[in-house]
Amino acid sequence: MRIGIVNDLSLATEALRRVVAMAPEHQVAWVAQDGAEAVRLCAGDRPDLVLMDLVMPGMDGVEATRRIMTESPCGILIVTASVESNFAKTFAAMGHGALDAVDLPQLGVGDPAASAQPLLKKLTSLSKLMAGQRIAKAVPAGRPVPPLVAIGASAGGPSALAAVLAALPTDFQASVVIVQHVDERFAAGMADWLNLHSSLPVRIAREGDRLRAGEVLLAGTGDHLVMRGGGRIGYSAVPEDEVYRPSINVFFQSLCEACKGEAIGVLLTGMGADGAAGLKAMRAGGHHTIAQDSATSAVFGMPKAAAALSAAVEILPLDAIATRIVNLLGAPGRLSWRTG
Repeated sequence: MRIGIVNDLSLATEALRRVVAMAPEHQVAWVAQDGAEAVRLCAGDRPDLVLMDLVMPGMDGVEATRRIMTESPCGILIVTASVESNFAKTFAAMGHGALDAVDLPQLGVGDPAASAQPLLKKLTSLSKLMAGQRIAKAVPAGRPVPPLVAIGASAGGPSALAAVLAALPTDFQASVVIVQHVDERFAAGMADWLNLHSSLPVRIAREGDRLRAGEVLLAGTGDHLVMRGGGRIGYSAVPEDEVYRPSINVFFQSLCEACKGEAIGVLLTGMGADGAAGLKAMRAGGHHTIAQDSATSAVFGMPKAAAALSAAVEILPLDAIATRIVNLLGAPGRLSWRTG
């Protein structure tokens, strides 16, 4: 990949150059010292991927990400000194279309090769991804479980998820399970961030959790979230060769296999095609399916792939999705289902 670097510190820029040089298949296209310069350079020489710092004088990384994704869309990876110290900015940038986030390598400390590995791993994963396209009451086992709203999202997902969750009522009578493409180290921070915007409690899904009405569970590891029998969810390392971890397809398809009856599948903004085949399987199994439309998607990749497969019963603007979900749940008998 041709990679643009955006950072105002010369030591950080040099560290990033060295990491890119460790992978011969990548090369540095240009270096920008602030967000405004990055926007100009992307317009004139669009790279495959931008390594974007968050905190810079002038235009910060959040605004630069928004501008680039609006004017010269390309892959953006947030690379900053401490993602954990900048969760709000990180998820704001991801809401504008950034694909993922990773801490800046510290090549002057310890083993340089070991320090570079997290970023190199991200570059490898994103290269494969972009190659394809440019609290609630528990329900006892054996009893009817609450309806399930299964949501998948990727680039642009945090802000889209926040918008949907904020619009759901506090007495929402369904369980919500989300698979968002995000590094497992930052998943807990994302759950905390979504809690600030959601009308419902949001937490990381744990192995063996049972679906609860009015609760939002977020996939929180590098393994795939899966639906198990008895209205419970868990994690699985397989398929091991899946580019997306956690995979939306894996969760949607496991839902079809483990559950009988109806649920709602929702596929939001994101790069790639993850979730499209799973949404198709849900529709084929009689579940209602919704995809976000092009006009409101930060990246119309996954919803577009779903549309191409006729996987979505409806393609809706972001601000109409929560209302439609609530209306579907209000249809008598429409979404009451039992586990298989």
